[in-house]
Amino acid sequence: MPTSLNWIAFTAVALGFAITPGPNMIYTISRALCQGAGAALISLLGIALAFVFYMLCAVFGITALLMTVPFAYDALRIAGALYLLYLAWQAVRPGGRSPFEVRQLPPDSPKQLVLMGFLTNLLNPKAAVLYLSLLPQFIHPEQGHVLGQALALGFTQVAISMLVNGSVALGAGAIALFLARRPLWLAVQRWLMGGVLGGLALRMATEARR
Repeated sequence: MPTSLNWIAFTAVALGFAITPGPNMIYTISRALCQGAGAALISLLGIALAFVFYMLCAVFGITALLMTVPFAYDALRIAGALYLLYLAWQAVRPGGRSPFEVRQLPPDSPKQLVLMGFLTNLLNPKAAVLYLSLLPQFIHPEQGHVLGQALALGFTQVAISMLVNGSVALGAGAIALFLARRPLWLAVQRWLMGGVLGGLALRMATEARR
């Protein structure tokens, strides 16, 4: 198990990562407004499963192969960038909507919600990079039980991500109501969100492998 100091430091870094807006948060907000907080929380299960998938791949060394094969990593990176561009276009296109705007959509089944949450997170190579670059810095072989340390830290990150995104899902309605009463704020938020997503897509598409 990691030392208390290592665990606290890792928790702080993981929290900073979780509160940074990204595809998971955008999807969670959209699902909460379209189908309710309960559906968003179900979607978080899929997001958590993708995190666990990447974590186990990193822990057992499979993700290292992905990082050493240019085509495999680049395919995932470009797919993630295209997905972010799609979200950005949906936000800024003529007649587009903010993620915080309430809209009626056909409800998805729990299975579909989990699958969409899983794919949303799986298409973001940052999740894989997170575990490859972050976990090793907080694991000390001299303390023994390397696998135990990695799993404890990995599941800590998953728990933090779920708490942050779950809180966002539960508060999405209040935020949407606030913005709905202020059309200018809603327009600014929509373009700001589109710009952030577009910037993330550009950075993801152009950055070199690490």
